[in-house]
Amino acid sequence: MIYLVNDTLQRDNFNHIDMEEVVSYCKDKSILSVDTETTGLDYTIDRVILFQIGDEEKQFLIETRGHDIQELKEILESKTITKIFHNAKFDVNFIRSSFNIVCENVYDTMLAEKILTCGKGLSVSLLNTLERNLKITMDKTQQSSFVGHTGDFTNPQLIYAAKDVEYLIDLKDKQDIKTEIYKLQNTIDLENEVVLAFADIEYNGLELDSEEWLKLANNAINKADEYEVELDKHVMSMEELKQFIPKHIQGDLFSDVSTLRKVNVKWTSPKQVLEVLRGIIPKLDNVNGKDMLRYAFQFDIVATYIKYKEQMKIYSSYGEKFMTNLKSDGKIHTSFNQILDTGRVSSSRPNMQQIPADNAFRNCFIAPEGWSFVSADYSSQELNVIAYGSKDPVWIEALIQGKDLHSVCAELVYGSKWTDVAEADCSYMKDKSKCNCKAHKKLRTNVKTINFGLAYGMGANKLSETLQIDKKAAEQLIEDYFTAFPSIKGFLDKLANFGKQFGYIKTFPPYNRRRWFVNWFPKMYNSRENSQELSSIERASKNTPIQGASADMTKKALILIRDYIGTHDDAPVKIVMTVHDQIDTICKDEYIPHWEKAIKSLMEEAANEVVTNGLLKAEVTVSSCWEK
Repeated sequence: MIYLVNDTLQRDNFNHIDMEEVVSYCKDKSILSVDTETTGLDYTIDRVILFQIGDEEKQFLIETRGHDIQELKEILESKTITKIFHNAKFDVNFIRSSFNIVCENVYDTMLAEKILTCGKGLSVSLLNTLERNLKITMDKTQQSSFVGHTGDFTNPQLIYAAKDVEYLIDLKDKQDIKTEIYKLQNTIDLENEVVLAFADIEYNGLELDSEEWLKLANNAINKADEYEVELDKHVMSMEELKQFIPKHIQGDLFSDVSTLRKVNVKWTSPKQVLEVLRGIIPKLDNVNGKDMLRYAFQFDIVATYIKYKEQMKIYSSYGEKFMTNLKSDGKIHTSFNQILDTGRVSSSRPNMQQIPADNAFRNCFIAPEGWSFVSADYSSQELNVIAYGSKDPVWIEALIQGKDLHSVCAELVYGSKWTDVAEADCSYMKDKSKCNCKAHKKLRTNVKTINFGLAYGMGANKLSETLQIDKKAAEQLIEDYFTAFPSIKGFLDKLANFGKQFGYIKTFPPYNRRRWFVNWFPKMYNSRENSQELSSIERASKNTPIQGASADMTKKALILIRDYIGTHDDAPVKIVMTVHDQIDTICKDEYIPHWEKAIKSLMEEAANEVVTNGLLKAEVTVSSCWEK
């Protein structure tokens, strides 16, 4: 039954009601469905124009251009009444920006569907989720009609808005059955709690020093110009490429011919560059960065081209184009995709995870006056997860005693070769700390690449490409590595076999997040015809538990941090960003000594839920700007 709260619009075919009756009905419910219709998609400038709340029996539509919803504030902020949304982050930020109400205790049917279908590649729109679970087909023709809408709402708009809340409780009930079957309640709870932290991060935003940012972008295009000159010189110095030097240089009466380019190549055109480089590498298929790396040490022109592409990428991604992401408040408000197949998070508009890692660009994000960044990240998070999962005695001892893990591993893998190249003052040989020996550095890098590659299911091909060695050498290095660490090999093999046998893989307790392999079938395990698909399942089965466990604990840390801020009225702290294992907050300067201790403790409390041996620690830094 649809009820309208509207003083100006009277409709004979709808029931009319006042706000007091809405509150009276809702305040005694343990669960309610909530949705909003807005003038646009940007909560920094657009506003809620229709607010819907109710259940399968009654749906209340509140025309917010004529009514404030402050009378529902206690219900929306209640931690005992569950509010169901589909895509909660969108609605809670609009409710916050339009009415200054911060929703608590939410259940997001979209996130739940992502968890229940993780890896299957299914759409989790409300339309598809309802069809899949309740066999209900919604008419979504009115979905975009509210954007820019003025004047009275039409009957079809009002009916559509009511349907958006009518089915959500039934949908949750269906999802609850699957949640119980797959034992995913802990994951469902985790994601529904952390969605409010991600909403906070998006809402709070980051201040940007635009002037300094554009200086860096302009520096990138200047460097690209310099590399373009170098590329031209390479062409002119190589006999194999002489066809790209025109015999005559076209100028005009006012041109200084000495300043004109003498090479007929457009370096921004992959097609033209491929034609050039095939003059020295006939079998080259493309000029993608990853494929080109193997040739960078052989040919200076390739190395220069890679540098040129890097600078052009920086300029195209972080020049004027990036400024379009600034909102009306002068801040960057990214958007999180909360659940990838591994359980990790991605970011878009803009992608904050791809900001260059050298800190130059990150440092352009600044704290307000009187505030500072207080950031915490896990020390060797994925390595600790691997050590915990494999129970490898060498790794665990190195972590307990604070030894340099990569060097310890390198010593075992390389044996006498490691000992023989130690320099006289090698600090590793004295106390197992990271040393500055030139030969040790190369060997350590090789093994470090494997250590971190374990978290991504790295094989010989990828190792060969990364270390610039041939495939046989990479295969031998991996074999030597697993000979030195049989328990790690056993751990990874166990994960791979589980995924191939059952068609899904799980993260560590207590969450046991599942990732399904959509192309798997029961007899695949012994099928020679499906070797490529099995290899893909093997890699995903190895890396998902490691990355997923890391994501789970970071999300738990976000929940604990948000709860702490919310329950300490004197805590002048805001969560402003998270990238992988790092959580960034801004904090009033006078509160920093207290908050440094608190955030470290909360991060480690979250880690101990997953890696229960207590070895995973957090490091805290304080600065005036965002840092890696």
